[in-house]
Amino acid sequence: MSNVAILDHSAHSRVENDKEKQLKTYYDPTYKLSWCLMRSQPRPCFTNQILSEFHEYIRAVKEEMRISQGEKYDYIVLGSDIEGVFNLGGDLSLFRSYIEDNNRDDLFNYAIRCVDILHENINHLDCDLTTIALVQGDAMGGGFESALASNVIIAEKGVKMGLPEVLFNLFPGMGAYSLLSRRVGTSKAEQIILSGKLYSSEELYDMGVIDILAEKGQGEMEVYRYIKAANRYSNSYGAIRKVRDICNQISYDELIDIAKIWADSAFKLTEKDLKIMGRLIKMQEQRT
Repeated sequence: MSNVAILDHSAHSRVENDKEKQLKTYYDPTYKLSWCLMRSQPRPCFTNQILSEFHEYIRAVKEEMRISQGEKYDYIVLGSDIEGVFNLGGDLSLFRSYIEDNNRDDLFNYAIRCVDILHENINHLDCDLTTIALVQGDAMGGGFESALASNVIIAEKGVKMGLPEVLFNLFPGMGAYSLLSRRVGTSKAEQIILSGKLYSSEELYDMGVIDILAEKGQGEMEVYRYIKAANRYSNSYGAIRKVRDICNQISYDELIDIAKIWADSAFKLTEKDLKIMGRLIKMQEQRT
């Protein structure tokens, strides 16, 4: 995030000052905007640590909205603090260890933690605010799902997004089907999921998956351009967001039921499947 002036943050500003934190947050009071930037270690994926930090962040935002009577935030932007990478998805190394140890409980608990965050994002934290995903680098698997869960997706040209889980005989189990099918229909959603293909942001924009396509290096500018338009026509934009919530409802139970199928499917993977997963783990490590 190179072009945005970073301003003083709120009660959870301690995140930005701790080098060991994997989630950095900044507050722009001019637009009541919170920037939420991921920097997972040792791999740019959803580690247990960053999941915990997301839960902490959500609790802090909801509490600040309660105290301010809904005035503190109008927008939350999810982005990345790693050059060329948005997020590469689930922690495959952790998945493999759970599978090899026959530890379904911990694998499913991981999925629940992801679903909890995803559902909060879909429903803009049950607050009167808008969540925006700014994708300036590659987004794979759960990284793509996290972007899809935002109310608005802004992506720069040239980035790659996709759901590679089918390559190791699994499927994306934390919301991809629910989210994609509501954007492009069930047939196209299944095609995207079962292909395992990486799509360019340009292709996804043409499909209707991405809302705003930005020139390379201009993502932050597009965020502020969107916010200025939304503020200018706040009644219209706010009403459309509420209509979308009604027409595209995704229940928590729907996400949990799918996560159960995902966890069960994970324990049907063969040695060959796990070897392929191992190659993707190496790819995650190389993108740190």
